[in-house]
Amino acid sequence: MRLLWTAGAVVFIVAIALLAIWASQRRLIYFPDTNVPAPVAAGLSSAETVTFPSADAGSLHGWFLASPRQPTFTVIVFNGNGGNRAYRAPLAGTLLGRGLNVLLFDYRGYGENAGTPTQKGLEADARAARAYVLTRADVDPDRIVYFGESLGTAVATILAAEHAPAALILRSPFTSMADVGQFHYPILPVRLLLRDRFSSIEAIGRVRAPVLVIAGDRDRIVPLEYSRRLYDSAPDPKQLVVIPGADHNDLALLNGEPMIASMLAFLDRVPKR
Repeated sequence: MRLLWTAGAVVFIVAIALLAIWASQRRLIYFPDTNVPAPVAAGLSSAETVTFPSADAGSLHGWFLASPRQPTFTVIVFNGNGGNRAYRAPLAGTLLGRGLNVLLFDYRGYGENAGTPTQKGLEADARAARAYVLTRADVDPDRIVYFGESLGTAVATILAAEHAPAALILRSPFTSMADVGQFHYPILPVRLLLRDRFSSIEAIGRVRAPVLVIAGDRDRIVPLEYSRRLYDSAPDPKQLVVIPGADHNDLALLNGEPMIASMLAFLDRVPKR
């Protein structure tokens, strides 16, 4: 009898722990920073502050950087799970300097935006960002590029499966959040508990655009094997670039010259539609 009571107590404790994890799991996925500096303070003196509506989230805030030269492409940056758009200012400044328009924006719950981040919400925000750039006279609708980083690679891939861009660039992409979660929490039933699955592997086959995958071979957050698996599932034309020695949050994968050079060379080969 004592053994039964002990076993029952253990099961109860485990059940309560799993319920707590299930209820709070989004706090383990999304890490928003609500303190956004002025564009000048972020190093973007020419950025235009913009707002645009998103389904059920009110207005989203962003910065649009218009190239003073005739832009070759407009790049929409889909952020990872941490920080806010100011964290991507070095990338935007570098791309602007190479003659590209850039939109930096924050998902719901990030930056000044109201709401709570969820997969459904981020997908809606991605559609809103695309819809916004299509309204601008300084944007060629046939030359829009989606650039996703980390979590944003899933957001960008899902959007690309719905609305094909001129090109899709994925930095440190993964197959699914379930795969990454199981890697980091091997003793937990992640696949059973996970609410926001971000399954890029299910969407990538429907993408009808050139795909560039960029990954670091020392990535401790998204192991290189997951990026390779997603790349293998992508349709042609595609290219894989591995940055030697780069971990997930290293500067080499923010705006390092080898990464930027590979992006520009890739875009040079994208045909005009």
